[in-house]
Amino acid sequence: MFGFSILTTLIWLPMLAGMLILFIGRDRATLAKWLSLLTTIVTFYISLSLWIDFDTTVSTMQFEEKVAWIPQFNIYYHLGVDGLSMPLVLLTTFTQILVIASAWDVIKERVEQYMGAFLIMGGVMVGVFAALDSILFYVFWELLLIPMFIVIGKWGGVDRVYATMKFFLYTFFGSVFMLVAFLYMYSQSGSFSILHFQDMPIGMTAQIFIFLAFLIAFAVKVPMFPVHTWLPDAHVQAPTAGSVVLAAIMLKMGGYGFVRFSLPITPDASMSLDWLVIALSLIAIFYIGIVALVQTDMKKLVAYSSISHMGFVTLGMFLIYDIVQNTGSAQGAALGMEGAMIQMISHGFISGGMFLMIGVLYDRMHTRDISAYGGVVNKMPWFGMFAVLFAMANAGLPGTSGFVGEFMVILAAFKANVWYGIIASTTLIIGAAYTLWMVKRVFFGEVANENVEKLEDLNKREFVIMATLAIAVLVVGLYPAPIIEIMHTSVANLLIQATTSKL
Repeated sequence: MFGFSILTTLIWLPMLAGMLILFIGRDRATLAKWLSLLTTIVTFYISLSLWIDFDTTVSTMQFEEKVAWIPQFNIYYHLGVDGLSMPLVLLTTFTQILVIASAWDVIKERVEQYMGAFLIMGGVMVGVFAALDSILFYVFWELLLIPMFIVIGKWGGVDRVYATMKFFLYTFFGSVFMLVAFLYMYSQSGSFSILHFQDMPIGMTAQIFIFLAFLIAFAVKVPMFPVHTWLPDAHVQAPTAGSVVLAAIMLKMGGYGFVRFSLPITPDASMSLDWLVIALSLIAIFYIGIVALVQTDMKKLVAYSSISHMGFVTLGMFLIYDIVQNTGSAQGAALGMEGAMIQMISHGFISGGMFLMIGVLYDRMHTRDISAYGGVVNKMPWFGMFAVLFAMANAGLPGTSGFVGEFMVILAAFKANVWYGIIASTTLIIGAAYTLWMVKRVFFGEVANENVEKLEDLNKREFVIMATLAIAVLVVGLYPAPIIEIMHTSVANLLIQATTSKL
């Protein structure tokens, strides 16, 4: 659809626009808002060409761009997407529009810095999903910490300093191990190319150490149990838009890391240690779901819910070895892997809707305490409709996107081990319990107090944002086939890589 370098445009257009907006000045907040919104809309429109022109019959990288960056060390500015990364790029560009729009009337001070930070984040996140050189990937991966650190630290809650430091230290610590793994593979191959890493032979001992290095880096970002504790603090202290980006996009970077690095580069170690990832995933699904059930802060409840739901992502990815061993076929393995990818897309829509919903209430009453609400639907019927839809999707209601990915992973879990399937299925009960408990206390019943009595329903801007996400949740829930078709060939190729020994 476009004849220029699409991926470079998707990365640098928002980043350069963000840098420009930083220098607009505090007295031109309205101009900063409109420029930011226009940039995100144009970026999303350009990104649609990835979908339109994508060839679903091949597993090779598409829309590739490769330019020498640091030739002395064989480092390239190398970009490309396949069926695993392209949907995540679209999710990023789509979410950015809603993030900018959600802050329109909420952020009152240093608006240009706020908008600029999110535009820069948008370009960097696309870079993470498009990078095919490991050093370029690492630069984008680490660069993302800076604008998010500033957003939480400047516009966050009372304990924002503690939350930002915890967020930064956890994620930076994990990333160091990933860099060491890259440097080791470079020392053995003379290249930093991710595609070259996937083809190079690696001994079992080296594979195990590389796998563990990747596991630490990506587990922190997902986040997996027991390195998940930074996320609830970051969510609670972050402004609404920060929570949306954290949940909808940044957590997916960890899941993407597993399919781009761990499984294809260290297949033998992945098979040998799959029990570890499966165990941690099942603990997240069950135990963290129980933790969500006892939360009194809405944001913290949804944050723990996100950890539980992301457990399905890592579970679906690492079930493949048990499924192939039990059935002798890769069909069930593809079901789990595609379910994990669908879950990442779905969780982006649902978690974004949940945090935006909480943000709307917080903007009006300045509290996230569940006990401060009650009977909200009586005063905000349109808001109540969208909020209940997102809540039901979060609980995995059939017909919503929340059902599709989890159902596929649960089916795959039963093919791997019946106990895996039983434990994973408990989310249908636990997820419904904490979600419905929150819905009952916040939205239904009589109006709880005079503060709820004064609530006003959604304005036009808020309605459009909620309706857009609601449509996305329903479309993916009712007709996920186009997304599955996009990723099917790439998933099949990944399964070949992940099950082919390098020894």
